[in-house]
Amino acid sequence: MKLITKEFAKEKYSQIDYKEMQVLIKEIKDIFQAQLTMELDLLRVSAPLFVEAATGLNDDLSGSERKVEFTVKESEGTTLSIVQSLAKWKRVALHKYGFKTGEGLYTDMNAIRRDDVMDETHSFYVDQWDWEKIITREQRTPEYLKSVVEKIVKSIAITSRHIQSITKAKLPVISDKVFWIDSQTLLDMYPTKTPEEREYEIAKLHKTVFITKIGPKLTDGVAHSMRSPDYDDWKLNGDIIFYHEVLDCALELSSMGIRVDAESLKQQLKATDKEYKLEKFEYHQNIRDDVLPLTIGGGIGQSRMCQLILGRAHIGEVQAGYWKPEHIKICEAHGIKLL
Repeated sequence: MKLITKEFAKEKYSQIDYKEMQVLIKEIKDIFQAQLTMELDLLRVSAPLFVEAATGLNDDLSGSERKVEFTVKESEGTTLSIVQSLAKWKRVALHKYGFKTGEGLYTDMNAIRRDDVMDETHSFYVDQWDWEKIITREQRTPEYLKSVVEKIVKSIAITSRHIQSITKAKLPVISDKVFWIDSQTLLDMYPTKTPEEREYEIAKLHKTVFITKIGPKLTDGVAHSMRSPDYDDWKLNGDIIFYHEVLDCALELSSMGIRVDAESLKQQLKATDKEYKLEKFEYHQNIRDDVLPLTIGGGIGQSRMCQLILGRAHIGEVQAGYWKPEHIKICEAHGIKLL
């Protein structure tokens, strides 16, 4: 936990009382949603809190995280799984709801990630805007991916400027100029550093960064970050990362990408020894058989965005959650007001 080992940048941190914080959080979410839906042509839909475990629709994240699951009293033998994200569900929903090429959806996703390590930017509770849009095969390119990333960053920057106009608090300036780099080039730049350290160095240097091609092993034999092989195409995905000046850290706000088609799904399942999924789950079969549409999509952290725009030193300032007693004491000693 950074607050144990170093002071955060107090000179860049403004106190905001509880009531104003609630007003600003709501304003951020309202403005950003409106801007994002206009930029990407998205329609809001309702989304599940849990899915049937046997469908394979839940996000496996890196593959090691334990899902929160429970059995159903009225349906013996059925296990439901609290979503970790809606990466797969959204693609199915676009098909089921009859969306057309160029149209998309977004939803408020609430999840429990029980294995996350609690610190200034992580909690067990995850809230994000999950979005997905139907594209053509010709749009499965780095250029199209870049155009969408720039629209998302533009929406964040516009939201930030609006919030600055309605509060007296000193808030950070969000750069809407995106620096684009792939994970292998980033490794080549900082060969002795860990992935997290590389993200910090490039984010501090360029402020707003998109790191592409996340998932495959790099020349050091390790992936920049583990990604499930069955939603993002690892050649056409990435993370939007901002430099958080109050904490002096890299803050990932969005993981996103152009989704797998039949060929990339087969390749990535083979690379991760998960080819069994093609036989086990209807979702994977529907991608293999071109039943589901080609899409681009991702998740955008709601509390993370509020933390970035409002320059907060702890995610618990913008999100009510569970924190260890010693964690709370450290925050209190630093004048950090957790919700």
